[in-house]
Amino acid sequence: MGCSKWRAAFNFGHLKVQSKLSVFFTMIILFTYLFYCLNGYCDSLPRPVYDQQTNFQNKIILNDGQEASAKQLGAYNASPVSFVREQLSDLGNSDVQSNNISIANTFGSKKFPQAIIIGVKKGGTRALLEFLRIHPDVRAVGAEPHFFDRFYDKGLEWYRNLMPRTLEGQITMEKTPSYFITKEAPRRVFSMSRHTKLIVVVRDPVTRAVSDYTQTLTKSPGLPSFQNLAFRNATTGLIDTSWSAVRIGIYAKHLENWLRFFPLSRFLFVSGERLVTDPAGEMGRVQDFLGLKRVVTDKHFYFNQTKGFPCLKKPEGSSRPRCLGKSKGRPHPQIPSEVLLRLRDFYRPFNLKFYQMTGHNFGWD
Repeated sequence: MGCSKWRAAFNFGHLKVQSKLSVFFTMIILFTYLFYCLNGYCDSLPRPVYDQQTNFQNKIILNDGQEASAKQLGAYNASPVSFVREQLSDLGNSDVQSNNISIANTFGSKKFPQAIIIGVKKGGTRALLEFLRIHPDVRAVGAEPHFFDRFYDKGLEWYRNLMPRTLEGQITMEKTPSYFITKEAPRRVFSMSRHTKLIVVVRDPVTRAVSDYTQTLTKSPGLPSFQNLAFRNATTGLIDTSWSAVRIGIYAKHLENWLRFFPLSRFLFVSGERLVTDPAGEMGRVQDFLGLKRVVTDKHFYFNQTKGFPCLKKPEGSSRPRCLGKSKGRPHPQIPSEVLLRLRDFYRPFNLKFYQMTGHNFGWD
């Protein structure tokens, strides 16, 4: 009997020791885990997909630093891919870089542009790009890459790294107006992809030349007069086609160079005048050409009387509407009417040939 009591007491004490050891080792494991977590190690541990999705839904941060609203979370639940696409579009198309979100570095991939705005300078290319960037399925480089005219030696991989990330169903775009007049550009673009869609924004070449001169004059106030630059000989009225402001407007000549590599079906010619008078209508044509749903409509525009061209209405959550910079819409210097008439006579045969080549009469004459 005494032995049984002693044996029971021994077993009970042994169990207490085991329990204490278990608690001791459990505490060691917990403290070790907390130590590594405080040092950031746990952030790198893989989490279940469900937890990641829940955390993403609960902590979506927009580019203004605010957490997503219930409405936005509802949109995510309805179509996660579409929601992420819209958020990426807002981030990639914003001029302000945000450190509050890493989605743009995680989702999608960088691709060569499927469409390029190749011209023309002072034709309305910046306006077109800004209007297109409203579309959630368009991702575009903000600055002009100038790859096919200035930096081609850097290689295609360098060029692709300039592009924003895109999701399935989105298109990548860039704008460099000088491509249209660069002799080597068509062959180089063709070497990248023969399926590239090419957009050319054209404008009355006389008005375009004056606008080009006006821009240069603001940077170089000591520039000779427009007529001195436009004519080789003011008496005979011989036009100086070596001056870039004049040369760019010979659209038919530049288009011939591009048609050696691309069929006419790969081009869309956008009217710079209509982009001002009817931006929604012209944007409809552009979206159709790119195979996009017509998202950008007349509800996005209003006409700014001061600047003399359309601006984008105030985006949701913004305190002001979006207009192009101060350099756009600047007043042109007074050019003698006889100079403009001579220049118009010079361009007329080139314009007519351009109408025939494109199958579209832009009404400049």
